[in-house]
Amino acid sequence: MMRLLALLLTLLAIPVTAQEDVVLGLSQNRVAITANFDGSEILVFGAVKRETAIPQDAPLQVIVTASGPKEPVVVRRKEKKLGIWVNVDSVTVDEAPSFYAVATSAPFAEVVSSVEDQRHEISIRRAIRSVGADMSIEDAQAFSEAVVRIREDNGLYSLRENTVTVAEETLFNTSIKMPANLTEGDYVTRVFLTRGKDVISVYETTIDVRKVGLERWLYNLSRQQPLVYGLLSLAIAIFAGWGASAFFRFVRQGA
Repeated sequence: MMRLLALLLTLLAIPVTAQEDVVLGLSQNRVAITANFDGSEILVFGAVKRETAIPQDAPLQVIVTASGPKEPVVVRRKEKKLGIWVNVDSVTVDEAPSFYAVATSAPFAEVVSSVEDQRHEISIRRAIRSVGADMSIEDAQAFSEAVVRIREDNGLYSLRENTVTVAEETLFNTSIKMPANLTEGDYVTRVFLTRGKDVISVYETTIDVRKVGLERWLYNLSRQQPLVYGLLSLAIAIFAGWGASAFFRFVRQGA
């Protein structure tokens, strides 16, 4: 009896952590890549569902990430030898998202700890996985940094701090800007709730990005029948060249 009483007192002494979950909405969950596609902006809005009072120990912070299909990337380093630029080293980055965007409600370092970042692979650099570099290559990490730098310049990677609006620690919203040069596939969208730099809840959904119409037909043709695709491309190039030549010849004759 005494043991049971002691166990009950111990359980009562353990602090109860309030459960906070995400209820999420997207302005669209499908992006169609057409001939005139010049990018898209998806609004992300949601609410925090809880059955207890709002915890007062630390303010609620929100992180929203969107990740395109992951793929291996070969990165080469060039050096100038005898006046010619040549490839001297190469590293295969095992996994790099084709697109990666991070939006936070405060400066990233104030929202989540490095331990939680590593555990959940939230930041851009944590989302890239590179473990196959040859031991003889110096500064192998620089190859991963090169992927980040190039894709940031192309608008494919971005960190947008202080762009998630949080109201009354319950409602939040932001937007994800997707450029025109998207890769087809499923884009994983994650929402992290944090308090005191610790992740307390994670929600995940997907955005379907697909080519449609003529672009879809050409894409499938290039993958399924590359010979036919090549011959078709050659025929179009020849016809375009002939048409331009005929047009200028007609203009000269008319003059």
